[in-house]
Amino acid sequence: VECAEKVMKQIAIGAHLLREDVEPIAVAIPVGDLFLSALEVANDQPLGDRDLLLKVARIRARLLDTATFVAIRYGFPMSGAAEAVAKCAPHLERWKELLTAHRDHVEMTLKVAAASPQSRPDRRDFTSGADYLRALHAVTQAANVDVVFREHAERLIVPLSLKHRWAHRDERSVELTALVPRARLEEVRAAGEELRRLAPDVPFLFSGPWPLEVFADDDRQ
Repeated sequence: VECAEKVMKQIAIGAHLLREDVEPIAVAIPVGDLFLSALEVANDQPLGDRDLLLKVARIRARLLDTATFVAIRYGFPMSGAAEAVAKCAPHLERWKELLTAHRDHVEMTLKVAAASPQSRPDRRDFTSGADYLRALHAVTQAANVDVVFREHAERLIVPLSLKHRWAHRDERSVELTALVPRARLEEVRAAGEELRRLAPDVPFLFSGPWPLEVFADDDRQ
């Protein structure tokens, strides 16, 4: 009795400038002038499986060691090259611009606890979803970083970066994302340690390097 061939799918990981930026770490799928990195899994594989998530994270780290790529949000499945091209077509021109300009740049993220965390609104207090979302947005935007801490961060980290952006992620924290040259990573990490020394009472997490994600949404320059 012959076994039926197992149906497979690919999970997209990132968009890359060159095929050699992907292989042999992951499957390379041509999309226009670029290549998607992907992991091939069984079609019935749950995407939320912990072991699969960890495997994808390890592959992302190895890919980033080779060259910067545009991160694709996890959970982007494809059944082949034709579907990959169809799904990515609107983004290809912009991705190529980003990868050409920032091949040797990576993102670093500084997540800081808000100095005056806000209380999340209770959904039961609102009669409409739109009103609730507006209230949630308002408390998120009201979260602020300690003024002195922000001054230290901008003095130490921003001069090492090509671009930076502060963003309100939730009602209890604010993030600074910096786009930095890979060659200056040690200087950036040292700046993070100096920030920890100067502000020992402010909870923060300085992490990276990461692929292009926050700055993949930048307006065209």
